[in-house]
Amino acid sequence: MNIQQKHTEPLILSGRDVTAVLGPTNTGKTHLAIERMVAHETGVIGLPLRLLAREVYTRVCEKVGAHKVALITGEEKIQPPGAKYSVCTVEAMPRETDAAFVAIDEVQLAGDLERGHIFTDRILHLRGRQETLLLGAATMHGILQRLLKGISVVTRPRLSHLAYAGSKKLTRLPRRTAIVAFSADAIAELIRRQQGGAAVVLGALSPRTRNAQVALFQSGDVDYLIATDAIGMGLNLDLDHVAFAQNRKFDGYQYRNLTAAELGQIAGRAGRHLRDGTFGVTGQVDPLDEDLVQKIEGHDFDPVKVLQWRTAQFDFASLDALKRSIETNAPVEGLTRALPAVDAQALEHLSRDEGIRALATNAKRVALLWEACALPDYRKIAPAQHADLIASIYMDLARHGHVDENYMAEQVRRADTTEGDIDTLSHRIAQIRTWTFVSNRPGWLADQAHWQEKTREIEDRLSDALHERLTKRFVDRRTSVLMRRLRENTMPEAEISPTGTVLVEGHHVGELQGFRFTADQTAGGEDAKAVRTAAQKALAAEFDARAERFGACANGDLALGSD
Repeated sequence: MNIQQKHTEPLILSGRDVTAVLGPTNTGKTHLAIERMVAHETGVIGLPLRLLAREVYTRVCEKVGAHKVALITGEEKIQPPGAKYSVCTVEAMPRETDAAFVAIDEVQLAGDLERGHIFTDRILHLRGRQETLLLGAATMHGILQRLLKGISVVTRPRLSHLAYAGSKKLTRLPRRTAIVAFSADAIAELIRRQQGGAAVVLGALSPRTRNAQVALFQSGDVDYLIATDAIGMGLNLDLDHVAFAQNRKFDGYQYRNLTAAELGQIAGRAGRHLRDGTFGVTGQVDPLDEDLVQKIEGHDFDPVKVLQWRTAQFDFASLDALKRSIETNAPVEGLTRALPAVDAQALEHLSRDEGIRALATNAKRVALLWEACALPDYRKIAPAQHADLIASIYMDLARHGHVDENYMAEQVRRADTTEGDIDTLSHRIAQIRTWTFVSNRPGWLADQAHWQEKTREIEDRLSDALHERLTKRFVDRRTSVLMRRLRENTMPEAEISPTGTVLVEGHHVGELQGFRFTADQTAGGEDAKAVRTAAQKALAAEFDARAERFGACANGDLALGSD
């Protein structure tokens, strides 16, 4: 930890040996960064999401072997001895490195109100010994050239065409569509009834749940994906169309419309490699105006004018000195002091607590408090509640040198149950993520390895349970399986029990008595259509066989009934 006293830091660094690779989505920027990194003997790459870091980690492991690659996020650390390459979230990137290569992805997030100052810090200060790549949107061209003198800028064109497809009803959206929404319930329920269901990818999902949900979509089990704007940040999906069912989001400070650049980033997920893609609106979202459509299709957005900035040189002489240093104004044009982040809000709250002030009496203790304030608010609770949690952890660290084992055990136990609905399980995953983060902080626990294993095991079980609940609620397995078989134009497998129950591909579709088929009465909409069509196709051979037996039987074998 850096506990040195405040001094003037070099804000504007040379752009020598720094290359910015800028352009819209589907230009192969991340692929280029991976190729460049493994061409060096050592490297570090920072990604904006834990999910994306996981994806890139897997790709790098496939190229060089897992024994050479580390994965470092707030909640997960895989660090083989002597690892040559580190894949990190931007927050978890080292502040200094001797690696030959450094890459930072999605650098336009340096303008984000909530996380921007972290990206800005890495852009200004973190360098590879031989090569540094900054990857992101073309909107960063001007600001990077102003701040990093001598930087080399390379622009890359999109590999495929992106076109506006207008407004469509939810029930008329084409297959392989991502529906962008910030409240998935109503949309997913409708898609389930009409189209067989949807995978649900929300920002709060663990990588394990997210990967299981995406696998439903990628395998063709479902043809629709409901996701937040997080899909705009580099997650690679097999999409043909992106439909905006909502275009307003809460950004951590206020509800606002998505900007043109954000819409373009998300829409650009449609069409991968050389395959063209389309975007549009659905539900209650008004059609996009012509000017906005032209900007998205042409990838022509307003440039980023300022980057969010916060000093990285903190004065730990006292609590008040630390607060003053955090409030240091940005010293140059192009940078603006960031709004108080979660850690600064927690510090402000705790600095008014006499018990905390009594403990934070020297530079080492003040630095420890600031380290504790870095605990992310995964649960999205009130700032005062989050600060109280940090206070409990800090007091243990300051008094005993580590978090109390009994306290840790009780907090972990509360999250360790897979009972409950989707919201309950999502809340428990947020809880266990908090303690996974604690278990990954060096020196915070007496038996760190035990708690890392324990919290990871619980998160995996909760993730599996959440995937099962999401699938049960938002995917109609029968409809999705039957519709896929019909699209593939393959003969569905039918089973008929001695009592006449008809199963197609293992799913109940109705009853067959003689030559009379009665479809399952619970089916409606597209489900009913799929059931009828699949049953007709699957039972055709059975009807032929019964007709042949009927025609061949003797008159004495027939009996006429009154019904």
